[in-house]
Amino acid sequence: MNRPVVGVIGNSHLVDNRFVVQHVGERNLRAVTEVAKALPLMFAGAPDITDIGALLEVVDGILLTGARANVHPAHFRTEPDPRHEPYDNARDAMALALTEICVAEGIPIFGICRGFQEMNVAFGGSLHPEIRDLPGRMNHRMPRLETGEVHPDPAVVFADRHDVRLVPGGVFARLFGRETIRVNSLHGQGILEPGERVVIEGVAEDGTAEAIRIADAPGFALGVQWHAEYDPQCNPVNRALFEAFGEALAARKQPAARRVRPAWAKPASVG
Repeated sequence: MNRPVVGVIGNSHLVDNRFVVQHVGERNLRAVTEVAKALPLMFAGAPDITDIGALLEVVDGILLTGARANVHPAHFRTEPDPRHEPYDNARDAMALALTEICVAEGIPIFGICRGFQEMNVAFGGSLHPEIRDLPGRMNHRMPRLETGEVHPDPAVVFADRHDVRLVPGGVFARLFGRETIRVNSLHGQGILEPGERVVIEGVAEDGTAEAIRIADAPGFALGVQWHAEYDPQCNPVNRALFEAFGEALAARKQPAARRVRPAWAKPASVG
């Protein structure tokens, strides 16, 4: 097979309050196929179903998608609160272990929204269940109608809502070719304290972490808080992310002697 294969993590979901399923949003699959130019392979976000070793023998990279469930606070030494449910303990176990292994072995890994949060927790960081409750923070959750229902128009829900300031000369600034971008916002939970190797390279107007990389990772190891999978076919920021992920996947598939480090991943020149 010439195309790289991307493992896309599944989420536990209950249908009709009876049937437990694993599901992945189709926009994630289309972003991998149409922009990263890879073959998406959904796998169960549950360690008793998916063998990590066998999975990593098949795929060239991992996509940790967004999801409704929060990362369980037990993973960052905080007491759970029923107000912040649901949780998906099986996905937590799978994603946290996968993140550590992928980074250690140089396997490309890209985290989006919940995936971004999982990457932080995997390296010892903590999360706040409701970023909007912190002093000076905006409401990062998806837009709702006056009735409290989620807005029915996806164009409104996924519209760009705030700026993100990027670290000058950092990986993201080089990737996008600028130091300020504008992104969508559909999350409640967010980074409180970054993990030991987690480098925050993008911050929202209110100080919320939005873009991270894992320090000294031998391969692609980036995460973003916004939903980059929504429109990478036409959004230049999100396209750049999935194209870069695709480059890393293609490089991983090549023999080691032929791999070339992309320009955006190289340290910025001095002077």
